[in-house]
Amino acid sequence: QVQLVDAGGGSVQAGGSLRLSCAASGPTFSRYATAWFRQFPGKEREFLALINLGGTYTQYANSVKGRFTISRENAKNTVYLQMNSLKPEDTAVYSCAAGRTITTTPGLYDYWGQGTQVTVSS
Repeated sequence: QVQLVDAGGGSVQAGGSLRLSCAASGPTFSRYATAWFRQFPGKEREFLALINLGGTYTQYANSVKGRFTISRENAKNTVYLQMNSLKPEDTAVYSCAAGRTITTTPGLYDYWGQGTQVTVSS
């Protein structure tokens, strides 16, 4: 069993930066691929970025490529999402997820963080 805790959200002006973190409990976290998603009110979860077990492979959605960077520190059981050049349309609830499959499909992830709100003002 893996439990994920998201943190680092907040309010920032357009053009600013935030770093989200996803802290995992359990000794097997390094066995899971991890991803970040976001959700707008009334919408489905949107894939943002994923990283494989060892941190050697990453994949990004076109909407965030070049602005967001995913990374992980398995020794700390933590995954990060560095978000730069934030835009008002990035305002959403951001959640991390862990699973045994490298995929952009949210339904295939086994564990989820509680989500953290990111608000970007113009």
